[in-house]
Amino acid sequence: MTSQAQTLAHDEAPAASRSSFYAAMRMLPQEQRDAMYHVYAFCRAVDDVADNGGAREPRLAELARYRADLDEFYATGRTTLRTSYLANAITKFGLKKEDFIAVVDGMEMDIVRDIHAPDWATLDLYCDRAASAVGRLSVPIFGIEGELGVDLAHHLGRALQLTNILRDIDEDATLGRLYLPKEALIEGGITENDIDAILAHPALDRVCRGIAQKTRNYYRRSEALMARCPRRSARSPRMMATVYRGILEKLITRGWHAPRADVRRSKRYVIWAVLRDGIF
Repeated sequence: MTSQAQTLAHDEAPAASRSSFYAAMRMLPQEQRDAMYHVYAFCRAVDDVADNGGAREPRLAELARYRADLDEFYATGRTTLRTSYLANAITKFGLKKEDFIAVVDGMEMDIVRDIHAPDWATLDLYCDRAASAVGRLSVPIFGIEGELGVDLAHHLGRALQLTNILRDIDEDATLGRLYLPKEALIEGGITENDIDAILAHPALDRVCRGIAQKTRNYYRRSEALMARCPRRSARSPRMMATVYRGILEKLITRGWHAPRADVRRSKRYVIWAVLRDGIF
């Protein structure tokens, strides 16, 4: 592993330790845990390219370099600073290039233009690239193979991403972004284009509750899929689902009327997930 990759993996693990991600990953055996940390480091790195601000062209060029380096590794086995720390995980668990590329494509969607009330199809594509693709990289590491793993990544990835969107509407607004789908806004009676006006609209609560119900359905489907998985293989994704569904339920209780109090994960949900899955 190159020094840059070592630094990246080292820097990302402490960041993850402050999140439900780290709590969910630490229960894995060492080889799987290391692979997940390296996948996480990759996702954080390309996410930082999207979110660090600055001119669009240099950020797009950096994402293009990630694509080129992934192409080179999968074609020749040669690694670069951007891929060397992924090599073992890719080889050991058969991780697919198209899923790494999908993550890069998702970050590119945030750079090409600030996302502003996309239609449902565009939002679903974004959720697939930004979250479900990460799930597709994760499930073989967890030991959930085949269509069962792909289906779980599809539903749980969308559940987690929609939860983030519903939680972070005010934070995203500071970046000029609004991920709430246009159809839901119009159906709720919100026709304004200005983000601040949308976030202050009295109908926003109704709109977000409709999206929250759709998100609940993704969690329900995820739970049904995880029930079909070997218990040990499903422990990490089940813990993530428990923690993030807890966030969703707290958001529903709080509502989306302005002003909105900040909602983050609760330690209680983390403890419950750990106890339920028999970690201790």
